[in-house]
Amino acid sequence: MQYPEPIAKLIDSFMKLPGIGYKTATRLAFFTLDMEKDDVTEFAKALISAQRDLSFCSICGNITEDDPCDICQDPSRDQKAVLVVEDSKDVMSMEQMKEYHGLYHVLHGVLSPMDGKGPEDINIAALLTRLQKNEAIKEVIIATNATPEGEATAMYISRLVKPSGIKVTRLAHGLSVGSDIEYADQMTLYKAVEGRTEM
Repeated sequence: MQYPEPIAKLIDSFMKLPGIGYKTATRLAFFTLDMEKDDVTEFAKALISAQRDLSFCSICGNITEDDPCDICQDPSRDQKAVLVVEDSKDVMSMEQMKEYHGLYHVLHGVLSPMDGKGPEDINIAALLTRLQKNEAIKEVIIATNATPEGEATAMYISRLVKPSGIKVTRLAHGLSVGSDIEYADQMTLYKAVEGRTEM
């Protein structure tokens, strides 16, 4: 027996989310059907609003409602340091730590030849352009995850940036190999920033 088309479409929609298979999508679809109508409406509005009202900062690539983003516009930030992260969730994790006061650059991914992701598929060119245009930047802190892809991306960026004379450092590995920044606790992130090493 097949599900009615509206449920089937809802299941298909949930399956488009990362890590959601058929069974989980089915559970979510039926959970949604049991929700109050107002809650479903708010949920739908939140999805539409996120798509409509958010964009990427033209300077750092972070998600934002305004362009440039609040961080790039904040004159109190340390203009000499740029912390390079894989995605916007990593910016949020670093900001919650409240110990890093520099700028950011969001790559929107990592180099992954197995997945067909090369330098042109992530936000590296914008980083290099930014570094050329902004002489105030004296240090690039690479904070990609401690995965093979994250390490390869870090090395690639380091090779591109070092000839410019800008100091390139890497977060210390208080972060265990294979871990994601977004899941690290604040003290681990703090130690990683404090113990960063030059590349």
